[in-house]
Amino acid sequence: MTSTVLITGASSGLGEEFATRFAARGDNVVLVARRADRLEALARRIEAEYGVTATVVAMDLGVPGVGVQLRTTLAEKGITPTSLVNNAGFGTHGRFADEDAERLAAEITLNVTALVDLTHAFLPTLTGALINVASTAAYQPTPNMAVYGATKAFVLSFTEALAFEHRNSPLKVLALSPGPTRTEFFDVVGSEDAAVGNFQTSEQVVSTALRALDSRRTPASVVSGLSNKISAGSVRLAPRRLATVISGRLLKA
Repeated sequence: MTSTVLITGASSGLGEEFATRFAARGDNVVLVARRADRLEALARRIEAEYGVTATVVAMDLGVPGVGVQLRTTLAEKGITPTSLVNNAGFGTHGRFADEDAERLAAEITLNVTALVDLTHAFLPTLTGALINVASTAAYQPTPNMAVYGATKAFVLSFTEALAFEHRNSPLKVLALSPGPTRTEFFDVVGSEDAAVGNFQTSEQVVSTALRALDSRRTPASVVSGLSNKISAGSVRLAPRRLATVISGRLLKA
């Protein structure tokens, strides 16, 4: 039976790459984001190149009850996803006191609330993989990106807990932590001052996730890129205050 992968934030960057790579494996894909035109173009390309079904759902995920809403929409189309990639999210950069409160609320809603809601709505029927996109920002406090780092720390902790809960089930649960990646992320942030570490491509990051899924024992979390992995590992050994100081300097706080 053909599996179906639901991918949020699928209109560009990591989401687009996940969609393409899963389609190349023979999976049907459900593409979710706000930009319908981009999703439609991607769906046409995927169906033409890989002969799978690509379903487009143009939706704002930053609304209450989005999980049930999306599940109902797909059920009406006769679609039950077997895998879920929670990729949608964005970041902000600057001193917390100077940030726009509504923008911060939207960031928390998309990065955390929607991710939890979607996971809860679809988890009972998932038999393949659950991938939640975290970040290397999850591994230490991030001055000048205080809210973003905190949301990704939540995603990392939440996903690792779910991985343990499902350790005896066929479902593979993975938190993927990219470092700076050549996507539209920094266009939304508005500054590359938020980039710490060496840039990777979307292809490299998604390859990290797929290798983890294909391994005999999928880890609960994986960091993409050797230098990022070393940095994330070392910061866990450092005193919390020192990690914060170093992070603040790198982020020009």
